Amino acid sequence: MEKQSEIALAEDVPNKISPIACKPEGGGAEATAVEGAPSLRLTPRLAIGLILLQSLFFGLGDPISKEAYHVVPVYALLSMRYLLTLLILFLFAGKRIVAGLRRCRVRDWIASSLCIACAHMSGNVAIKLTAATSVAFLRSLCTVMTPLLVLLLFRRKYSRKHIPIQILVVLGLYLLCGLGGLSGFGAGEMLSLLTALLLAGSLVRGQESLSRVDPLTLSAVQTATAAVMGTACAFLFDGGWTSLSAVTPRIWGIIVYLAIACTVGGFLLQNAALTAVSARTVALVQSICPVMTALFSFLLLGERLSAPGLLGAGIIVACVAGESLLPEDGSCNP
Repeated sequence: MEKQSEIALAEDVPNKISPIACKPEGGGAEATAVEGAPSLRLTPRLAIGLILLQSLFFGLGDPISKEAYHVVPVYALLSMRYLLTLLILFLFAGKRIVAGLRRCRVRDWIASSLCIACAHMSGNVAIKLTAATSVAFLRSLCTVMTPLLVLLLFRRKYSRKHIPIQILVVLGLYLLCGLGGLSGFGAGEMLSLLTALLLAGSLVRGQESLSRVDPLTLSAVQTATAAVMGTACAFLFDGGWTSLSAVTPRIWGIIVYLAIACTVGGFLLQNAALTAVSARTVALVQSICPVMTALFSFLLLGERLSAPGLLGAGIIVACVAGESLLPEDGSCNP
């Protein structure tokens, strides 16, 4: 009778979505998996590598976006960017996305999707209003906001060994983009701070979602949410897509890059990494993004860093390297 009961329970399990616990392994955490979804397992070091690659994509995306906004209104460009991204995702992985949607509920992904969509709206408006390096600095304060949100929402503290690195990262960010080039505090800076809070929310809620939704499906619904929001704002504030008639091939190339590298690549890389390391670790490693932005802003826009800015960049790189050597505090999911 006991064996029959065990068999019956085993047969019932595949019908449910069940996360695999994130057990420490080699100083990190294993990836989570969603029942019925393709298996995805990353080591913490590889996950950090994915976030570094994402930061490289975003680092180039910020300054070239600023160039594109001289020709195309913000929301019209964002609408095209996310609609193109959605088309690419469904063209290459439509069946897997639909299957993933059938395994989850709207409440499993809506919070993280709204957070990341709003973050991209406010962040791109900020890029139009102020210097790309200023946006990168304030946006990266999600490094500080993410562990605070985890503490507030889930009552989970993190080890004191991470605090010195966190403080040094903030110092590095200030030197890089504060003394290194921050010019006042206006609407662009306020939107950048809001973006930091929303990005922290997207990381924390996104990691929670990944116990029930696979990374590809989560990336698709996040993109769809951003596409709906961007298109609605385009027709409300930018007169729809009429401005796209003046877009040059160079600007279309920027839109395609933002869609493929920064959205398809960026969302997938982040969601995959969140299955192997904590939201706090992802936020801290993403602090390398202003370094990339400063580099590409210098190369493309002529925005120069002072000596303190260069020192700040070095501190950030050293902190990210140090953080990659520290073990996770425990389970990678909230």
